[in-house]
Amino acid sequence: MKHPREYKGEQVVVLGLARSGVAAAKLFHKLGAIVTASDKKDRTQCPEAGELEALGISVLCGGHPDDLIHEGVALVVKNPGIPYRVEPLQRAAALGIDIVTEVEVAYRICRAPIIGITGSNGKTTTTTLVGLMLKEGGLKPIVAGNIGRALTEAAQEAEPDNRMVVELSSFQLKGTEQFRPAIGCLLNIYETHLDYHGGMDDYIASKVKMFENQTEDDTAVLNWDDAVCKQLAKNLRAKLLPFSRREPLPYGLYVRPGDSMLVYRDTAGAEHPIVRVGELGIVGSFNVENALAASAIAIASGADLASIAKALREFRGVEHRLEWVATIDDVQFYNNAKATNPAATLSTMGAFEQKLILIAGGLDRGSDYMELLPAFKEQLKGLVTLGETRAKIDRVAELAGVSNRKTVDTGEHAADAVREAVEAAFAMAGPGDIVLLSPACASWDMFTSYEERGRMFKESVHKLRLGR
Repeated sequence: MKHPREYKGEQVVVLGLARSGVAAAKLFHKLGAIVTASDKKDRTQCPEAGELEALGISVLCGGHPDDLIHEGVALVVKNPGIPYRVEPLQRAAALGIDIVTEVEVAYRICRAPIIGITGSNGKTTTTTLVGLMLKEGGLKPIVAGNIGRALTEAAQEAEPDNRMVVELSSFQLKGTEQFRPAIGCLLNIYETHLDYHGGMDDYIASKVKMFENQTEDDTAVLNWDDAVCKQLAKNLRAKLLPFSRREPLPYGLYVRPGDSMLVYRDTAGAEHPIVRVGELGIVGSFNVENALAASAIAIASGADLASIAKALREFRGVEHRLEWVATIDDVQFYNNAKATNPAATLSTMGAFEQKLILIAGGLDRGSDYMELLPAFKEQLKGLVTLGETRAKIDRVAELAGVSNRKTVDTGEHAADAVREAVEAAFAMAGPGDIVLLSPACASWDMFTSYEERGRMFKESVHKLRLGR
């Protein structure tokens, strides 16, 4: 890919609208390219179409026409979620046309140093924490990417004294070429998104693209408790800054045995305490890892330890990530709708010592969910399942000896199914228990997003409370 301004007068195709597609289309149009934006959704489902057409951008809805990709097209910018096997991308590849995601476009125009954060779990929490730490330290962060705001839009506003803090998915990273973050972080690797990537090799390779173009002037923040991260460290050109929840490190961030203090050990071997685990504003062992990773990134960015500690004490978490919703008759409800794979659900369950009534289920990607069996045996008081995987997950609970189980018929209305699930879970609970929404699956079988799933759960909980 060339610099975006070099496409003036050339044809650029943007596949998929939504936030990133709209931002990319606007940028290339602004720079003088001939832009066509295409989305397979019907026009009624593309509210962005009118805005783009008002600018003079050609918009095609309801499918990608056969003649969309041709020899005259200079560049294709794809929505991260569109698989490379779709016909327009196959044709572009056959014609030798560059195919990138918005991340590559934004990198070419961004004047601020980029901090990239990826991993199977914990990206949004870590990204948000880093933004708060840098803001507290006066380092002018701009938080964007997969976390919400389109990166191309934010990159146009960035000045050299800003820090661009970016949450990045494997889908986004797979479509990069020269992308080079000043600080790159890989939090962890678990088996997920295999329907998109076709296997773990492609999934890991996509994550690792975060570090491929880094040099000795850059920093790689890696989880030293993760086998993939350790292996990756052997091939880095960037400076390594590791973190570990399980063991002290000769250099990096870790939890000190004895007093559970988060500690930064510098290159001279001196320990610098930050906060104790018990002082963190977020709960769960996985959030200790997120806190360590965010602290490492903030230190590499130049933030002072006092600002880092203040953010860690005050941060109370991100919506849909182990979010406390309400307490009803001494039963606590937590929303962890972002748990879109079994590993995330296992980590979340491990955050609690109490018995749980779990609400789980969603899009079926082929897993048998047997990795949940030990935790189900140890922690579940009850299980309510819904979605495509409801029978599979219910079977795991049956094998675990969980007798208090209910499967909810999805029906035509997702909100009704969620309401029924919440009511069933509450009926299983007693004083001191926890009802936890942690689906272990993606949301797209019943919902437009995990956010919609989480909002419906919270609405059902609040209606339950009002009805008491």
